[in-house]
Amino acid sequence: MSGTMTITLNVWRQNDRNSEGRFARYTLPDVSPDMSFLEMLDLLNLDLVRKGDEAIAFDHDCREGICGTCSLYINGRAHGPLKGVTACQLHMRTFHDGDSITIEPWRAKPFPVIKDLVVDRSAFDRIMAAGGFVSVRTGGVPDANAIPIPKPVAEEAMDAAACIGCGACVAACKNGSAMLFVAAKVSQLALLPQGHAERQQRVEAMVARMDAEGFGACSNTYACEAECPKQISVAHIARLNSEYLRAKLI
Repeated sequence: MSGTMTITLNVWRQNDRNSEGRFARYTLPDVSPDMSFLEMLDLLNLDLVRKGDEAIAFDHDCREGICGTCSLYINGRAHGPLKGVTACQLHMRTFHDGDSITIEPWRAKPFPVIKDLVVDRSAFDRIMAAGGFVSVRTGGVPDANAIPIPKPVAEEAMDAAACIGCGACVAACKNGSAMLFVAAKVSQLALLPQGHAERQQRVEAMVARMDAEGFGACSNTYACEAECPKQISVAHIARLNSEYLRAKLI
């Protein structure tokens, strides 16, 4: 088939979190450059099933860069070699005919492997349940212009809200820190008047839950920002620290 590539894949296979994992090597011909990375994995799984082998487990949902489930370490980088994209937005034209690609799950203690490339990221859910919401009564939905919010503040809050909770920040950090994720969620609400009433309880509860889950400390290497598919700024970590200090002093 003209215009296609042959790719060698080194894929992490692991039955469950208690099993010892290993890399399995596959050669996949007839890969279209226009395929997304996940479509390429679909093609590989179709080939495996036809041969009577077990398909590779990997997470996916929207395949539009929105849900954050397509968390893969590709050739040593979270979500692959391109900046500002998730694994599902990565296309095979990024690679070349004959390339060898290594695919791994996130490597972080709080994200144990469920199977193959799928990890348990429910630690993020528990952090959000600890305080990543507004619970006070706000009444009916007001008109959009009823609560004046300066445009720069609204835009910064929206930038923080762009976080999809994929975990790339944790996977990229040498300490396995979740600071960028927690900072984005705290910052998003700390900036807006609706979140001010619970800002003290929120930051204390979310940081405490983050520590309890076993995430590492932030050492400001900025690897999280470099690999974040939504390019969340580390400036939000500074706001998290400020919010935390403020809560402790009040």
